[in-house]
Amino acid sequence: MSHHVLHLPVTEAQVRALRINDTVTLEGPLFGMRDANLIALFDRGRTTRFDLRGHAAIHTAPNVKKVPVSAEHPTGYAPVCVGTTTSARMERFTRPLMEQRGVRLIVGKGGLGQGSADAFAELGGAYLAVIGGTAALETTWIQAIEDVDLDDLNPESIWKFRVAGFGPLLVAMDSHGGSLYAAVNRNARARRANTLARLGVK
Repeated sequence: MSHHVLHLPVTEAQVRALRINDTVTLEGPLFGMRDANLIALFDRGRTTRFDLRGHAAIHTAPNVKKVPVSAEHPTGYAPVCVGTTTSARMERFTRPLMEQRGVRLIVGKGGLGQGSADAFAELGGAYLAVIGGTAALETTWIQAIEDVDLDDLNPESIWKFRVAGFGPLLVAMDSHGGSLYAAVNRNARARRANTLARLGVK
């Protein structure tokens, strides 16, 4: 297991160096994405002015507040609570995010499925897991909301956060077919089968 400090954007080689159970800390821009803006981009033909190539997308719809525009708050938004949402319902967007927008890393909780695992292996990506219930801590890692796009979808706008020391995050799915979620599922099923066998249940 290794720890990696990644300054975004990253290269394919940097992502392919990650292995499950490694940890990662992110530095630089981090883009907040969730159901509504992903549907807008890939189902409804909308576009974004953000260049996402080599970047990380975090599954979130943050709580923010309007504040006067300043050097600290260049968009007029201040983060109140930036929590990570469950990734499973965004499963179908992993491949288009990577193929069409160049995203390399997905940050979320709960994991993704086989389609995402295949995309990570083919295109060079990874899933970085956040423990549920850590929104308050995550918010302390965000220095500012640098920019926002598709803001008519607020709070499911596309947010450009500037982060420092964002992590450590756990590499839960890598580009080599590794998945902690698949391993847990296999182990759980094996233990269930063994327990049922001992009880004589068929």
